Amino acid sequence: MLRKTLDHILNALAGASFLAMVLLTCWQVFTRYVLKNPSPWSEELVSYLFAWTSLMGAALITGERGHMNIPLLAERLGPGAQRALGIFSEAVAAVFSAVLLVYGGVRITRLAMGQMTSSLGVAVGVFYAVLPVCGVLIVLYTALNIMELCRGKEAS
Repeated sequence: MLRKTLDHILNALAGASFLAMVLLTCWQVFTRYVLKNPSPWSEELVSYLFAWTSLMGAALITGERGHMNIPLLAERLGPGAQRALGIFSEAVAAVFSAVLLVYGGVRITRLAMGQMTSSLGVAVGVFYAVLPVCGVLIVLYTALNIMELCRGKEAS
């Protein structure tokens, strides 16, 4: 239930972000080539939305256990060893996300709250807040994946 709820929320947010990027890029092209007066704020916002969408996508892929891997070793192991390897890889992803995205993300977000974006006039830290948010989501998804692996199920 938690996984499905998170999936629906992240899919909706990532989809809305992608749609906004498409519309803003069309607006940017229109203002640049038709109006001959480019819109600087839209280009900057698209850059930040791209980062948000990418990190939300990374969280979703973690939930699906769809992250990149090399199955050469795992395919040669028995079911128990495959499960152990899966749990180990999920734990590594959780630690990586906790340290880099959550801890590092909170630190960089706090540091960047004093800086303003050039065109939007918004604190840069607002846009960096996606790092710890998605870090927490990735840690949560890895915990759900580990629980399912421990129960002998493939994480969905």
